[in-house]
Amino acid sequence: MENYKNKLGNLADKLKQERPATPIQEVMPVKAVQLPNEPEVQFNNRIPKGLLKRLKTFGLEYDESLKDINIQALELYLSQKAKPEETTKNAD
Repeated sequence: MENYKNKLGNLADKLKQERPATPIQEVMPVKAVQLPNEPEVQFNNRIPKGLLKRLKTFGLEYDESLKDINIQALELYLSQKAKPEETTKNAD
């Protein structure tokens, strides 16, 4: 029994002195492409409850915020629906 206690005691000291052999992994978040720095304004509207649930589920699944999803959706909508001269007129 004494031999067993000595082995355990030595093991604890040995573990305290030795550094871990495996490197510690550094976690870096991956972000989507940043939009140019423009002033932000508040945009508020009402949408169906089911659509909001789908948006939140999509955001969780693909690790995207509701803000980023909304910006991408509005950009895509305007790029398909708006005429090129309309988007440049309104931007000024």
